[in-house]
Amino acid sequence: MDLPPNSEDLLTQRTRADIFSWLVEQRAPVSTEALAKALALHPNGIRRHLERMHEAGLLERGRSKGRRGRPGDLWSVAPGATPAGERPTGYADLARWLARAIPPGRNRLREVEKAGRDIGRELAPDAHADDPVEGFRQAVASLGFSPELETRDSTGFVCRLENCPYRASVMENKEVICALHKGITSGLLAELLPNTRLTRFEPHDPEQAGCVVAVSGSIDGGA
Repeated sequence: MDLPPNSEDLLTQRTRADIFSWLVEQRAPVSTEALAKALALHPNGIRRHLERMHEAGLLERGRSKGRRGRPGDLWSVAPGATPAGERPTGYADLARWLARAIPPGRNRLREVEKAGRDIGRELAPDAHADDPVEGFRQAVASLGFSPELETRDSTGFVCRLENCPYRASVMENKEVICALHKGITSGLLAELLPNTRLTRFEPHDPEQAGCVVAVSGSIDGGA
C-alpha cells in the first residue's frame, strides 16, 4: 500500500509513517515488542502511536495466543484503512511486479525503449526557448532523479543522476527498467533538444545512484 501525502493525516508524523509502512511490508500481525525492536523504539513510546492509529481506523488490534502470562497486542493494517482519507493504492508494488513479469529479451527491450521514447515526448514540458538544457534538467528533476549537470558547452552536456526513483523496480528487472528510462530520456531530448542525441547512458547501482547521461549536438535553442 502506498502512503498518500496529506498535511492533515496522522501519517505525516515520521514515526507513525514508519510504523504503518513496516506493518504493510510484513503483511501479518506483529507484536508491540517486535515492532519496537524493528524500528529501534521503546515499547512504551511506540504503544502511544499504535493506540492513536488504532483509534483513527488505520490499524487493527488482535491478541496473541499460546503464550504464557498476559496475552499481548498484535498489530496489523486495518482492512478498511484509508490513509489521508483515500482508498488504498499499491503502485510501488505493482511497478515491481510488472517489472518482474516482463522478460528482458532483445526484441522486448527494443519495444520497451520505444514505449519509453513515446512517454518521454508526452512528459516533455513546453520548450525553454532561452535554455532548453535547463528545461531538460527540470523535466528529469520532476521525475525524481535529482540531476546535476557535470559539464556543459556548446556541443553538449553530461548529467549525473543522484537518485533512482525506480530503484525497487530496477532490483526486480534492471534491463527492462533501464531500457524504459533510456527511452524516456531520448523522448525528452527529442522534444526539448531536437538537434542533439543521447551518446551515453550509463546505469549504476540503483541504491547508490549516479547514473550518467551524456548528450551531444547543438544545445542553442530548441529548434
